[in-house]
Amino acid sequence: MKCPQCGGADLKVIESREAAEQAAIRRRRHCQTCDSRFTTYERVERPNLAVIKRSGERELYDRAKLMSGILRATEKRPVSRLQLENLLDSIERKLHQQESSDVPSSFVGEMILEELAQIDPVAYIRFASVYKDFTSVDSFEAELTKLKSLTEVRESSKN
Repeated sequence: MKCPQCGGADLKVIESREAAEQAAIRRRRHCQTCDSRFTTYERVERPNLAVIKRSGERELYDRAKLMSGILRATEKRPVSRLQLENLLDSIERKLHQQESSDVPSSFVGEMILEELAQIDPVAYIRFASVYKDFTSVDSFEAELTKLKSLTEVRESSKN
């Protein structure tokens, strides 16, 4: 491991703790060369997953690409990075539980929407607007109606 600031290898681990529901280890590191601090995460490497896109094209699963899309949907929303890491960990666990290592992009998208609906309804709508590629106001309204019913069901189960 090298320091992202100076490239130095003289690093010291300041703190280690479990992160993301014990699926990763979070380490706070200190560079002895340039005195900067940074955080790293260790995760178990699992077999490669492939996502089958709408066009039929096969693409390797990319956590960073999913995180990028989710970050755009949650921009300026009260959602923490830890919540998003937990969301992706949950999705990855479900993906690895599938019988096949090839999963349709629609399956991944629906799981993200399901998780976002529980975290932040506005982020859900933002993600859905890109993922579902609304072509009319009616399709947008239908998705809002679906979200409202999901929210009402969740609220009634709390009471």
